[in-house]
Amino acid sequence: MELKSYLARCPLIAILRGIQPHEAAAIAEVLEAAGIAIVEVPLNSPDPLASIATLARDFGDRLLIGAGTVMTPAQVADIALAGGRLIVTPHADPAITHAAKVHGLIAVPGFFTPAEAFTMLAAGADALKLFPAEAASPAVLRALRAVLPADTAVLPVGGIDAGNIPAWRAAGAAGFGIGSAIYKPGDTAATVAAKARALLASLRP
Repeated sequence: MELKSYLARCPLIAILRGIQPHEAAAIAEVLEAAGIAIVEVPLNSPDPLASIATLARDFGDRLLIGAGTVMTPAQVADIALAGGRLIVTPHADPAITHAAKVHGLIAVPGFFTPAEAFTMLAAGADALKLFPAEAASPAVLRALRAVLPADTAVLPVGGIDAGNIPAWRAAGAAGFGIGSAIYKPGDTAATVAAKARALLASLRP
């Protein structure tokens, strides 16, 4: 299934930064129940490959499971081996995007400037992560959408919450990476479920 199919189910990407492997399944279970279809485990979390492997085994046939904060092409092979199918970076590195495509994975590299955006699209990116979104604005995204190919999916990440999702959506965001607004270390499954419900409510007209 393509990234856009998962985004059509739910445009929120749950970023589980700091999650422990033993927590991963319980958190993913409540996210799936809420309607979330994409889950990302940043590589600067404790034992991230173990969490990705658990999630891929238990949810990989229904959810898109992958890794964030991917910094080198070598890490891509490890993620693929663990069962991850999504590669997200904080920066614009064509080599990582190329490695993702070699392994048959979905690539969502970070960018902040038009030059980086077009470089990543040329490298084969499936979508673009506008990061850090706190340093941009919906107006910036609207201007970018005017020059990017019409089918480019741009996903703001950084400081996204229920309060600002509507403005970003109106500017043309195809989806959102959600960090602490959906999960932070120490959150219980019940807390994450409540956060997810609030975020999903912000998507309704």
